[in-house]
Amino acid sequence: MNKFLSALVIILLSGLPVNAELIIHEVKSKGGITAWLVNDNSIPIVSFDIAFKGGASTELDDKLGATYLMTGLLEEGAGNMDATAFSLAAEELATSLSFNSSRERISISAEFLKETTNQSLALLKVAIMEPAFNDAAFERTKAQVLSIISRNQTDPQKIASNAFNKIAFSGHPYGRPYQGTANSIANLTKDDMYEAHRQNLTKDRLVVSVVGDITADELSIILDDLFGGLPEKGASFPVATNFKASGGNTIIDFDTPQSIALWGHSGISQNDPDFFAAFVMNHILGGGSFTSRLTDEVREKRGLTYGVYSYMANMDYANFYGGSVSSANDRIGEALDVIKEEWARMANSGVTQEELIAAKKYMTGSYPLRFDGNSQIAGILTYSQTNDFPINYPQNRNSYIEAVTKKDIARVANRILKAEDIHFVVVGSPTGLGAAE
Repeated sequence: MNKFLSALVIILLSGLPVNAELIIHEVKSKGGITAWLVNDNSIPIVSFDIAFKGGASTELDDKLGATYLMTGLLEEGAGNMDATAFSLAAEELATSLSFNSSRERISISAEFLKETTNQSLALLKVAIMEPAFNDAAFERTKAQVLSIISRNQTDPQKIASNAFNKIAFSGHPYGRPYQGTANSIANLTKDDMYEAHRQNLTKDRLVVSVVGDITADELSIILDDLFGGLPEKGASFPVATNFKASGGNTIIDFDTPQSIALWGHSGISQNDPDFFAAFVMNHILGGGSFTSRLTDEVREKRGLTYGVYSYMANMDYANFYGGSVSSANDRIGEALDVIKEEWARMANSGVTQEELIAAKKYMTGSYPLRFDGNSQIAGILTYSQTNDFPINYPQNRNSYIEAVTKKDIARVANRILKAEDIHFVVVGSPTGLGAAE
């Protein structure tokens, strides 16, 4: 069995549930770089989960998509390696590397064998510090992004999402398409890539989580070697904003047999005292998949959709409470009416004790299943850090849910659920919802 297949077997074996007594250490390097570490030497695998806060939200209006394009280029060659050489180097080491960006983050992950730690981290370092941005890779990746943008223009879900964000966060970076537009991407240059790299991959927005066969002393040295050369500060972060859409409908005409609807109104932040009450409430209302009220009323009882859900969107600089549903053009209006009715029913009556018990059982019972491997645990640690949760959040999260009472949910439901404030963005050819835009 070759090294790559051996590593694959080990990685698959590492997908076992972790010990409930998860011990998280805060490691601080001599250079002042901090990471959260879970040391586990039971399997010779190390996982790094790295995030840089900011993402596309820090871009200038005339450079839309620069962060997305730049991040896509990080695996397309680095140092003196082109894309092929870089890929072969990672494969030879049995190292998994990935680079992604979003509206608020640049995310980098690395997973490798303990025995190749030095070589794998050297490859990761050159990708972070010395991206090649060569002509061929730049033009190829730009063409790929333009193709994605073109496809999005015929995707009802993407059309709805872009329109919803534009309405809800008008005048704020959250209202822009984070992948850019055809015009903005076409006008980007390689100099823009270097500038996007310099403004995003900086120490002031760095978050690091590490899980696996590595000690705190080893990690402390690695942190300075891997990240010590990054610039201290990058582009300014955006200011906080409110959800700006008022109650009503926005209809976007699109020739499709089904209409897709996204909806939302203002929400609450994760540091709000009522956050966990709202979290449990949402599970019962629309976040609990096949057990939620929305699924029961919209799908099971009336057959209006195959899927409907609600969610709490907690971003760095804005919060809202939203959801999504799709239905036949002649039935979408009825689906939206039922959603508003359930929104109001929850606000007025709260939940039953039976619903609360079932929600707590599911939410606390399913949470440990997320800790099913080094990379998954590292991702949870990064999520906790980027949301400014305390280091013991993963251990205490279930106790916060268990503490929620019916009275708590009744209070928060009445406080935040405003059916009259819901703004629906509908893409399709719906009947009975008003004129198309």
